[in-house]
Amino acid sequence: MTHVDRRAFLQRAAAAPFAFAGLAALTRRAVAAPSIGYGPLVPDPQGVLSLPAGFSYRVIARRGQEMSDGLLVPGQPDCMGAFPGPSGTTILVCNHENDVEPAKVGAFGEHYERLPRVDRAKMFDAGQLKKPLLGGTTTLVVETKTLEVKKHFLSLAGTARNCAGGATPWGSWLTCEEDVTPAGGTFEQSHGYVFEVPADADSGLVEALPIRAMGRLNHEACAVDPATNVVYLTEDRPDALLYRFIPNRAGHPGALAKGGGRLQALAVQDRPSLDTRNWKERTVRVGDALRVRWLDLDDVEPAKDDLRARGFAAGAARFARGEGATFGGGALYFTCTSGGKAQRGQIWKYVPSADEGRPGESTQPGTLSLFIEPDDAQAMNMCDNLCVAPWGDLVLCEDGEGRDRVLGVTPAGELYLVAQNTVSNSEFAGATFSPDGSTLFVNMQNDGLTLAIQGPWRRRD
Repeated sequence: MTHVDRRAFLQRAAAAPFAFAGLAALTRRAVAAPSIGYGPLVPDPQGVLSLPAGFSYRVIARRGQEMSDGLLVPGQPDCMGAFPGPSGTTILVCNHENDVEPAKVGAFGEHYERLPRVDRAKMFDAGQLKKPLLGGTTTLVVETKTLEVKKHFLSLAGTARNCAGGATPWGSWLTCEEDVTPAGGTFEQSHGYVFEVPADADSGLVEALPIRAMGRLNHEACAVDPATNVVYLTEDRPDALLYRFIPNRAGHPGALAKGGGRLQALAVQDRPSLDTRNWKERTVRVGDALRVRWLDLDDVEPAKDDLRARGFAAGAARFARGEGATFGGGALYFTCTSGGKAQRGQIWKYVPSADEGRPGESTQPGTLSLFIEPDDAQAMNMCDNLCVAPWGDLVLCEDGEGRDRVLGVTPAGELYLVAQNTVSNSEFAGATFSPDGSTLFVNMQNDGLTLAIQGPWRRRD
């Protein structure tokens, strides 16, 4: 499918109705009555994934399986993006949150015996071929209706702890390193960058080019506004910032790395260095609308991991472990996994200025609001990745203690159950819908499973 087609698909998804109301109720309400969502979860006879009645799942990838390129499916699958592919297929680009060991979770085999199959020149960091970096991405080409895997291959290699990322309107996946290890020892490169992978059924392994202008930091997720191509970035640190990247060039894979741009941090007007975490005192209430400004950052590839400290000292707002990010209905939604007094998580909403990234935003600024902060593990237990469903609901992955869940949030602000891990305490990650809305793809990270869930999703319309 052409880049124009992919852009149209992503813009339609971003425009899904998302007029959430009454979200303050989430500070008082646990998971909603079964009638709100799809009904109670039914125990899985296989002991893997509990789903509502009428829903089913299929494992489409499993750690250690041989892929089409002769390499092995890496472990720790994390965030994913789904794109329309050729001939009725869906292309999934999947992160893998591995670093350098153990080798058995990587694509090259327990003793690196399959490493010669890889073009070393395309790897970002081959670890001097002694301990190659095991992060990166894989690409799956899936028949959308039958869920048959047509092709599966390593698409990015030599990177560390590829955690979250984000889809672009021009048909590529931005994958982020949640690692700031400096060069030295067996590490040939310093880490902490964003990379771009085209959503292509035939690309094979692509050259790993860091987007240096997006900064060197403990990157988590990216979300691109399809109206402006501005990229918003989260940071998984307890004292994180929220970043904005204004590219000089965009519109096709590779332009971000070659064109450069400005990296900025969000600050709240008249409240410099605001601590939004609400850990000790409630500095921000649910529903508060805060006018923002954006601060230019310098030395965005620091030798030390101090970009967030310098930004906070300059007046940027502080967040509690920024993780998942998604764009829908003209707004950015992002999670802070340990926000709130009980540290069960927050979800924030940012509405860009009509002049986002241009001089006019100084008089018509964007607004930030605390979307939900349940402070109740029964309602939401440490939210991580999230996406917007085709019909407008928000879908969340949990990363808390115990048996994690996939949750939905209705436009009325009520939470409901979508799925629960019944095989382990592994987190969920990578929730994303197929372009036609028929299938929710999600990962059970520590179990090394990628699942496709189908059922009467449209019942929520």
